[in-house]
Amino acid sequence: MFRILALVVVLACACAHKEQQHHHEHGTNVSPSSEPVTVTPSGSIRGSWLQTRRGRRVQAYRGVRYAAPPTGELRFQPPKPILQYPSEVDAKAEGPACPQPVIDPDYFVDEDCLRLNVYTPEKKLSKPLPVVVYIHSGGFYSVSGRSDVAGPDYLLDKDLVLVTINYRLASLGFLSTGDKHAPGNNGFKDQVVALQWVQRNIAAFGGDPRRVTISGCSAGAFSVMLHMVSPMSKGLFHRAVSISGSPISQVAIRPHQKELAIKQAQLLNCPTDSSEAIISCLKTKPWRDIGNSLDQMFTFGYDPILVWAPIVEPDVGQERFITEHPLESVKNGRMHAVPYIIGQTTREFFWKAYSILDNENYTNTMNAEWERIAPVSFLLPPEKSTEAANRLKQAYLDGKPLTNDSVTADGLGKLYGDSVIGFGVHRLANLMCRHSPHKVFYYEFSYVGNRSHYEDPVTGKPVGAAHHDDLIYLFGLSADFPAIPAGGETDSRMVDLMTGIMYNFADKGDPNPLSMGPSWPAMTPNHRQFLSISSPPTVQQNMFEDRFRVWDEIYPIKY
Repeated sequence: MFRILALVVVLACACAHKEQQHHHEHGTNVSPSSEPVTVTPSGSIRGSWLQTRRGRRVQAYRGVRYAAPPTGELRFQPPKPILQYPSEVDAKAEGPACPQPVIDPDYFVDEDCLRLNVYTPEKKLSKPLPVVVYIHSGGFYSVSGRSDVAGPDYLLDKDLVLVTINYRLASLGFLSTGDKHAPGNNGFKDQVVALQWVQRNIAAFGGDPRRVTISGCSAGAFSVMLHMVSPMSKGLFHRAVSISGSPISQVAIRPHQKELAIKQAQLLNCPTDSSEAIISCLKTKPWRDIGNSLDQMFTFGYDPILVWAPIVEPDVGQERFITEHPLESVKNGRMHAVPYIIGQTTREFFWKAYSILDNENYTNTMNAEWERIAPVSFLLPPEKSTEAANRLKQAYLDGKPLTNDSVTADGLGKLYGDSVIGFGVHRLANLMCRHSPHKVFYYEFSYVGNRSHYEDPVTGKPVGAAHHDDLIYLFGLSADFPAIPAGGETDSRMVDLMTGIMYNFADKGDPNPLSMGPSWPAMTPNHRQFLSISSPPTVQQNMFEDRFRVWDEIYPIKY
């Protein structure tokens, strides 16, 4: 029923693993007489050539290690940066994705996965180019920065340098016991080390280390915002783009997730009587067993969509990625404020409703045990969760039981989307436009083209702008979609619009001028304007605020 990338599948419903089924490389390989070699401060790196959709030749350096393999005694430890390569780096082919469930045994997955890809134009221009670093989606437990899910096919028609990164996932990246044995947030610390690598080396690829834009979707968008408040990330970037994700929402950010460490230990027959026993035993288990245990970490079906969350780390003598709740950092001005684009799609996780309503067992369980299941599925904190669950049921479902009809599907789909993405993005945009000294640009991606991460099972056509759909027009996604050829069709014009927005913003901190449509105004507290990205785009105001009002009432803050 679902036509969804692995980033959506494992993230939310695990219906299929199309990323694993399609492991060919994206971009068009070309074979000139010699391979490109870049000599960086860390050493020489040999790459290959790719070609964009408009035929531009691109230098591609893939699978480059930025940190030591996080294996053996380095498992569950902060990353160890690689400052110097002992010999020339062979970066002609993709590196592995980090451990996660796979169907295709030939898909390249390995624990030695702290790699990044760099794409730069064939010829170095007269001045350094803006740099876009992309942090991938996947719920902190799936996907990768490989070119089949984040290819350079579209963005590299612009004069910029693109870097895509891997970071450790699930238990291997985010296990936290609340003490010295596993303080947590290692996946975020991987991202910091990757950004440090960019600062050291990107000038050799033609990039400007003083114009680095960090961008990310979903889990990557959470990550982008956390870098803005992390003491570890100061000075590593100069603009930020969060696509459909925010760590400031109703979701509780706690000092640990020891219950997940215990659950992981139990799944692999490890003792659970102490943090030391858990970590010592898990260090001996094959990485593939840890990665493949993901499906058993969920509580109800494939909920909660967000299993691992960022934590406020305890001070146990090592550098901390997050030292306080991000909300407090923003409200008190303890952040690295930069120009910021924040966005969400019109219908986000609307299709999650079908995964419940088309399964009679799930529907009956949610109806019979709403007060138990709703806090899991909609990421409600334990405090007053019963009251919140029932208020949300009234607001989105008119207080009625779930039935497999279009009215219920619409309400339940909006509830999933708003709880996982929408409300947090709303809260983030409204906070940042009040507390950041820089401009905040807010958008709704509403365009429905020929492709989508959800397509109607009868017609095979997209029916709404779903979670991740804006990525279709920014990156080559060969794991699930054919390339959009250059030309006059609307999808091609949307690629021009989206890549133009990213290039302008990376270049000068402002997405204007747009390739079509009006000028995009910054959001302010009194004029909460946003760009509705359709064909053509339009400027509107007060995005979905009628729906988000109930959330603001249940979880009030002083903006």
